[in-house]
Amino acid sequence: MAFNDIRTTLQALIAIYDNCNSLHTNAYDEAITTPTEESVRRAMAIQLIINREWGLAMNENPNQGSFIIEELTDLVEEAVLKEFEAISGRGGVLGAMETGYQRGKIQEESLYYEHKKHDGSFPIVGVNTFRNPKGDTQIEIELARSTEDEKQSQLTRLQDFQLRNAAASGAMLERLKQSVIDNDNVFAVLMDAVRVCSLGQITGALYEVGGQYRRSM
Repeated sequence: MAFNDIRTTLQALIAIYDNCNSLHTNAYDEAITTPTEESVRRAMAIQLIINREWGLAMNENPNQGSFIIEELTDLVEEAVLKEFEAISGRGGVLGAMETGYQRGKIQEESLYYEHKKHDGSFPIVGVNTFRNPKGDTQIEIELARSTEDEKQSQLTRLQDFQLRNAAASGAMLERLKQSVIDNDNVFAVLMDAVRVCSLGQITGALYEVGGQYRRSM
């Protein structure tokens, strides 16, 4: 865990080199708990340093023309197209979901990764190679949990929000459902709906017209 900031920094740098339009840098402890203030600050610092200090990142596609970058790009594109063809051959995204293809693929790849990590064939510094000879340092991190007062406060604010917007929410939810049925731009309607409808109300409306996903067992 102590080296995850280094990995995230390199991953973020490569993403920015490739002109990504959305980037999230993970906090080093968010895999086990709500990120602490210190870890969030360090995660934000990664982006700030790359964007404000690392001059090369200010150049558009600085790696353009590099053989290895072009080769890796071709390999990634080939793998992505192969996966698209596999999904298409199963009836598209929905058809593949019915057979559990996506979930099975994720589990298969995860198992493959874990196997290689544990047998050492995929070296990860600090995890299965170059480990601390003094043993792994155990960092005590307090798990974030809301108090009963905080929970009740949130429920009260939700009820107040729904009561304040009761007159407008019904028509908005109907508009949302109709946009789904008509195959319109649902996102545009959602931007209006969140002003007067709660997440639960919106989710319930979408379930009514689209159904709720149930994984095939």
